[in-house]
Amino acid sequence: MADPSSYRPKPGQIPDSPGVYKFRDEHRRVIYVGKAKNLRQRLANYFQDLAALHPRTRTMVTTAASVEWTVVSTEVEALQLEYSWIKEYDPRFNVKYRDDKSYPYLAVTLNEEFPRVQVMRGAKKKGVRYFGPYGHAWAIRETVDLMLRVFPVRTCSAGVFKNAARTGRPCLLGYIGKCSAPCVGRVTPEEHRELADDFCDFMAGRTGTYIRRLEKDMMAAAEEMEYERAARLRDDVEALKRAMEKSAVVLADATDADLIAVAEDELEAAVQIFHVRGGRVRGQRGWVTDKVENVDTSGLVEHALQQLYGEETGDSVPKEVLVPALPEDPDAVSQWLAGRRGSQVSLRIPQRGDKKDLMATVQRNALQALGLHKTKRASDLTTRSRALEEIAEALGLDTAPLRIECFDISHLQGDDVVASMVVFEDGLARKSEYRRFQIKGFEGQDDVRSMHEVIGRRFKRYLQEKERTGEWEETPAPTGPAPTGPVPAPQDATAAPAAPDIADPDPGTDTPAPALVPDPDAEPREDDGRPKRFAYPPQLVVVDGGQPQVAAAKRALDELGIDDIAVCGLAKRLEEVWLPDDDDPVVLPRSSEGLYLLQRVRDEAHRFAITYQRAKRAKRIRSSPLDTVAGLGETRKQALIKHFGSVKKLKQATIDEICEVPGIGRRTAESVAVALASAAPAAPAVNTATGEIIEEDDGGSTT
Repeated sequence: MADPSSYRPKPGQIPDSPGVYKFRDEHRRVIYVGKAKNLRQRLANYFQDLAALHPRTRTMVTTAASVEWTVVSTEVEALQLEYSWIKEYDPRFNVKYRDDKSYPYLAVTLNEEFPRVQVMRGAKKKGVRYFGPYGHAWAIRETVDLMLRVFPVRTCSAGVFKNAARTGRPCLLGYIGKCSAPCVGRVTPEEHRELADDFCDFMAGRTGTYIRRLEKDMMAAAEEMEYERAARLRDDVEALKRAMEKSAVVLADATDADLIAVAEDELEAAVQIFHVRGGRVRGQRGWVTDKVENVDTSGLVEHALQQLYGEETGDSVPKEVLVPALPEDPDAVSQWLAGRRGSQVSLRIPQRGDKKDLMATVQRNALQALGLHKTKRASDLTTRSRALEEIAEALGLDTAPLRIECFDISHLQGDDVVASMVVFEDGLARKSEYRRFQIKGFEGQDDVRSMHEVIGRRFKRYLQEKERTGEWEETPAPTGPAPTGPVPAPQDATAAPAAPDIADPDPGTDTPAPALVPDPDAEPREDDGRPKRFAYPPQLVVVDGGQPQVAAAKRALDELGIDDIAVCGLAKRLEEVWLPDDDDPVVLPRSSEGLYLLQRVRDEAHRFAITYQRAKRAKRIRSSPLDTVAGLGETRKQALIKHFGSVKKLKQATIDEICEVPGIGRRTAESVAVALASAAPAAPAVNTATGEIIEEDDGGSTT
């Protein structure tokens, strides 16, 4: 690991003009390329206190051994040079988008004497006109099959073409009218090229003029009583319309535009692009990348634009590019795009109308692409095995942690404090093992103390299961006779006695179950050999938090005498892994499968905890003073509210008036009156949209 101060240039050596810089490692390999309006200001950001740098940037500057730069005259030149160097050196710390598939294009080889229509993949070739990309090759073939009726352009390979020319017999398409058969001289090279040009014009979106011309010719043929020719033209028009229907109109003004959307998390980003030509979606593609450098959405958009248009010229660059966020220097990027196209290009964020709606669709596709990528990554057995091995190596475990339990605390300003426990086995979520806890030992906001309580309660249950099944090893006391029974688990002196961790009907809840629901922690039948919910010990306990939460979890295990379960914490801010008694965190590489798995476990625990906390809060908000009346069920509560119109009206009623409600006796009416009289006044309801206080009127409705 190099010290950045060892290769830091002197301030006077760095120019304050636009330029591109390269960081090299000790082997002279380029590991990062960047551009700047002012090289002196930008490079100074890399040579500040390491603690103030983002972890990704800190890793890069400590890996580098030297820095060099090249001065250019304009920011547009800097953008072009940065793209060229990234393509040339492939730096490890630069964001590099990779296609999640090799997208097929519809290509017309205009560089040949007799242009050919075909499906092509891979790098684009000079002199070939491309349309797409398409999601599937069969979609291209269906479109071509419809259009060959109107534009009978050659589709055969060079070998088939030469063989037909040698034998003087065209292929089957030539016989059925879907090829003009230039191989046998039915059309001249000029006539065939005109067909290819018309094909390209139609695919480029200039459809209306051509269809109107065919319809005009059809009507003229009908008037001249050339009915067979008119029928052929009619069928041609229908074929072209069916080809157009395969790409629906999304922008009514026949816009040529590319829409780019980005979905990202801490480690990865997915980019989706819709290519709209003539108001219709003509192609779609997507990329996924690891965020190996410290880059925001604007930076991701800029990298995507470089990837998309770095090799494109002319009409391949549309007149309008719609993005979710503008690059750091939008004017320079717009000039660069205009240079690639040869005319002005509009780069902007859609604000309203159809374009904003279509951008939302592209954004949904980006989110789905990122989710699908993560799902594939998580479901791969080899990847999961590598992730568990990386975790074991990073944390110094003897074996891979096949069972991981993660705990998270959730509350709203100290109210409704709850915790979650999620379980991953072999790198996959085991949702039937999830558990939810209510914090019972104290009130208020204290994440560290809450974590100590939850870990203690979970592993007390584990020790109880060991004792019940006879797995507990009897340990003699240091003095006096050996105990005849198992050694009880130590108790937490600071926490109040907790009620049994009994689940409610929703699996994983730590609240008492209704009377009709069997206790899932009750002793099993003798023929039921399945272990209980807390019987399995994990190999690794993960807590959502940093050093304080990890210390609290470790202290809870120590108090119970458990020393064979590893503990770590994952701090969200910098994604650092903390171990007990270590002053410095373990920093896993950003591309590490182990870090990715730990993040998934932590995020799942957070989701599960916050869902439970919100449900508890909603239930508390919906609570009524009538809930405290013994023997008053939901049906009679509804009858009371329906009769009086509101709780406020019911509170003002006399006992005799309450008795008038069907099903309400005098004793129940007295209990209702006492409960309502002793209830604290409810806080005024607030309309969250307007901020107004909602008050009940005399009729029981709200205003």
